[in-house]
Amino acid sequence: MILLVNGPNLNLLGEREPDVYGRTTLAEVEALVRDACAAWNVEVKAFQSNHEGALVDFLHEHRKVARGIVLNPGALTHTSYVLHDCLKSIPHVPVIEVHLSNIHAREAFRRTSVVAPACRGQITGLGMRGYLLAAEWLCAEIGAVPVEREGAVRG
Repeated sequence: MILLVNGPNLNLLGEREPDVYGRTTLAEVEALVRDACAAWNVEVKAFQSNHEGALVDFLHEHRKVARGIVLNPGALTHTSYVLHDCLKSIPHVPVIEVHLSNIHAREAFRRTSVVAPACRGQITGLGMRGYLLAAEWLCAEIGAVPVEREGAVRG
């Protein structure tokens, strides 16, 4: 199972600053990630909270069943040593930090991620496609095999 975890304000995707974050809603992002992982026969459990403690509780609760985590910590990216330490406490689970916008090209305070050192990698600035790339990488990393598609050409 891959966990899709979104932090503060991401429940407002599609409404909040669409020129920065796009018009895709969180429900649409979740559906896209579920579909991408279904192609690898991997289940996705999605969770969003505006509360740091709820995110940590969710990660702790699922630490024994998670095989990978796609994480957009939102504004907690820059401040949450609690989230950093939570991820460090589950080192057997690879985490990809995802940001819709390029945090490195925005305001100075957004350029530092205290969460990134606890992650395997970071994808930033690719919009919702960043979520898909993270999910597909995790599926491959955990050894999932893509489901053969009807009509697919074999090499």
